[in-house]
Amino acid sequence: MGSLKLENIRKSFGNVEVLKGIDLEVDDGEFVIFVGPSGCGKSTLLRVIAGLEEATSGAVNIDGTAVNHLPPSKRAISMVFQTYALYPHLTVRNNMALGLKQTGMAKSDVEQRVAKATAMLSLQDYLERHPAELSGGQRQRVAIGRAVVREPELFLFDEPLSNLDAALRVNTRLEIARLHRELRTTMVYVTHDQVEAMTLADKIVVMNAGVVEQVGSPMELYNRPANLFVAGFIGSPQMNFIEGQKLNGEEASTIGIRPEHISVDTANGDWSGTVLHAEHLGADTVLYLECENVGLLTVRLFGQHDYNADDRLFATAQKEQLFRFNADGKSISPRR
Repeated sequence: MGSLKLENIRKSFGNVEVLKGIDLEVDDGEFVIFVGPSGCGKSTLLRVIAGLEEATSGAVNIDGTAVNHLPPSKRAISMVFQTYALYPHLTVRNNMALGLKQTGMAKSDVEQRVAKATAMLSLQDYLERHPAELSGGQRQRVAIGRAVVREPELFLFDEPLSNLDAALRVNTRLEIARLHRELRTTMVYVTHDQVEAMTLADKIVVMNAGVVEQVGSPMELYNRPANLFVAGFIGSPQMNFIEGQKLNGEEASTIGIRPEHISVDTANGDWSGTVLHAEHLGADTVLYLECENVGLLTVRLFGQHDYNADDRLFATAQKEQLFRFNADGKSISPRR
């Protein structure tokens, strides 16, 4: 079992309150991702769960037991760090086995666990190499393997892909997703990359300035954001926000429309504007359109389109895809 419950977690460094009363429940076997901008408190919260930071107040419960007083080694957790944290003088085999040996585990059991993790992560060819002889992606797989051999009740990942290039990020993301399916162990993962969050998580926790803005599945957050912050953070390219506009009977302090829900035409539409820049990405074309009385709109068109800077175009929003927000930035109704 690997359930997690956080009750009113607060953390201050001096006079600066970084976590401002976090309440959260993670079910056994869930893959939960903390996402938010730099400085929002997500890594600090993960370190509080791990026991690497002490909460100023509140309770951390793992499987129904408060663990605030326990050191990291007694919390039935394994943590994978952004920087790999491998011992450079040890081989891959010994990096993975060291923690088990330190607990006094029998040699045969250590070898069995290392062999199992090695097979899971396709590390058989690297067992006698040292970290300096490995690529970044291979080092991260070793770090994950070191966590796997402990057979924890709770895996914690602190931005594990941020040091990898784009192709390796995709490959390692697939490895982590497969690992979760095979192990069915609870995973809590921190990232600033909302694409990682959308593609990996069962449940996303969106954080901002030390508070939780919204918790939900990826599609819940995409389709029903609770406020302007979540609406702007989830989705790439970012949602367009239009202030004080009335469009097809929809009126609000702010109207939101995602770039993929806007079409363009050379003859007529809701807004007219000039293309400032066009990104031709092959599968997609992204236009940045400066429109009168509205400002800059981002438009995502599927496929290849021959629009370029300085073209005059009309943009039209899909009315059923509009979001509405009140003066406090809160969503005031579901989309029709």
